Amino acid sequence: MSAHPPEILFQARRFAVARVPQPCHDGSVREREVILHPGSVVVVPMVSPDSVCLVEVMRVAVGETLLELPAGTLDHGDEPPIDTAARELAEETGYRAKRIEPAGEFWMSPGILRERMHLFVAHDLTPGEQVLEPGELIQTRVVSWRDAVEMCLDGRIHDAKSVAGILSVDARLRGTQRA
Repeated sequence: MSAHPPEILFQARRFAVARVPQPCHDGSVREREVILHPGSVVVVPMVSPDSVCLVEVMRVAVGETLLELPAGTLDHGDEPPIDTAARELAEETGYRAKRIEPAGEFWMSPGILRERMHLFVAHDLTPGEQVLEPGELIQTRVVSWRDAVEMCLDGRIHDAKSVAGILSVDARLRGTQRA
């Protein structure tokens, strides 16, 4: 961001819309509107070495039910991303993980949105009950890892964080298998 504090235009529960100055190559400054977000997590829940748990979520913003990896927003406090990942995994899928490993980070849509997403892989899962927030309607769906990758490639999974998470983890897994 810039040295000047952003001008908050709108404050919502989980994000703010701000106007920030952007220096240009000619020395001028133009104003840009951006969405400030506290960050988020996405979890690849490995139910077994060759299966993953996905979630079906109705997304009002796009008017569709999407097949995704479990994910959630970082608390506005100082909750570490790995704790958010464990919490979101349990809430959305019911699974509790004995082991959660960081697998990277990425910006969601850096042209307009300041949201860093933290990618985690969860292993050694124990099933349990979902703990959904009011208004959430989430169905779990366990699929083979191969099917999850194929769904990313053929468009059945078209949620960006899920495509990025699955294909990134798949590349790591394939790299490990070659070694």
